[in-house]
Amino acid sequence: MNGTKTIAESARTTGRGLVLGITALVGSITLFVFSVLSITLILLGIGFFTTPYVLTAVRAHANRRRLLAATWSDVKVPVPYRPMPADLRTGVTGQVERTTLMLKDPATWRDLAWLMEDMTVGAVSALLSAGLFIYGLEGVVLAAGLWRVFEDDAYPYVGFVSVDSQFTGLLAAAVGVVIMGIGVRYANDIQRGHFLLAKSLLAPNQDQQLAQRVAHLTETRHDAVDTSAAELRRIERDLHDGAQARLVAMGMDLGTIEALIEKNPAKAKELIANARKSSAEALTELRDLVRGIHPPVLAERGLGDAVKALALRLPVETDVQVDLPGRADAPVESAAYFAVSEILTNAIKHSNADRVWIDMTYAESMLRITVGDNGGGGATIGGGTGLSGLERRLGTFDGILAVSSPAGGPTMVTVEIPCELS
Repeated sequence: MNGTKTIAESARTTGRGLVLGITALVGSITLFVFSVLSITLILLGIGFFTTPYVLTAVRAHANRRRLLAATWSDVKVPVPYRPMPADLRTGVTGQVERTTLMLKDPATWRDLAWLMEDMTVGAVSALLSAGLFIYGLEGVVLAAGLWRVFEDDAYPYVGFVSVDSQFTGLLAAAVGVVIMGIGVRYANDIQRGHFLLAKSLLAPNQDQQLAQRVAHLTETRHDAVDTSAAELRRIERDLHDGAQARLVAMGMDLGTIEALIEKNPAKAKELIANARKSSAEALTELRDLVRGIHPPVLAERGLGDAVKALALRLPVETDVQVDLPGRADAPVESAAYFAVSEILTNAIKHSNADRVWIDMTYAESMLRITVGDNGGGGATIGGGTGLSGLERRLGTFDGILAVSSPAGGPTMVTVEIPCELS
């Protein structure tokens, strides 16, 4: 079973190596030539119209390689491009401004350097991860009798063996098996090396990373301030419209009771009952408000039990799995709790689901929470479900939000927050 699995993985890696090699040779060479020509034609004015489109294609090509690096070899390559201003002008002036901004971006020149690397060393390393397996397989195929189709002066070689008889064919098969074994053992490492080499050019340098980090912190700080202000307004509104109004009404009832207690004891007794009811309702609303600010169960028993308590109040069947070896800092727990709460609220309101499941784990200094439902799907970040705001708030903690919600469901929302547990 393990041997079959290894062969299947090697075949998959071989296919991926061929895809990378062909893409490097065809795509990178073509885009590099077009880029050089387009930038050169700027001197004639034509390049102002072609360069933005060519460089956009280069960025799409590079982003595709970033995606494959993360998917195939778990090599994460950050995107370093500067954002384009939203108010770029149109027409000739807009094209000139767009071209200027793209050429001033250091990431553009790193992309062009990567294209040169990708169509040379990158292509070789990509094809090598596939070639070892294919070349070794050639020796086995020749030993099966294929060597007989060759002419006397054109016998093929496998390694150092010229295959001109069945004996040399068997020897070539042995050499091929060794080469295939090397391919099986090292193909993934070679392919990972290909992506790491690409990362050395495509990833932002230290200055770019620092600038991106400052921009990210500035943005998340503004989001945190806006979120805090909105939360304060919500608390003020809830107090004014809820508990405060009930307490004012209760005070008026008590004043009326004081005036009626001797003249009309029956009416006073009725008003006392109303006052008792109002006080109970005000207390309930205050408890709900406090729970909305910071649930007591979260402070006392931690994130896992707080989410379980939250799930008990849902109107649908909910399964909660918690595997947390400790507790995170209070701000992280609070952010994670309210993220789960908002995701569940969206699921109940919009998905028409009758089952929800929550999975909470911790590994490699990362708190990971997955919330799924069997509803109709179609949820997107920025689709009006509040997930875009949640994504920005999680950014305050360097957290990320990922959504998988195909039409027809199911929906899976994953939250990851880097933290340490105590």
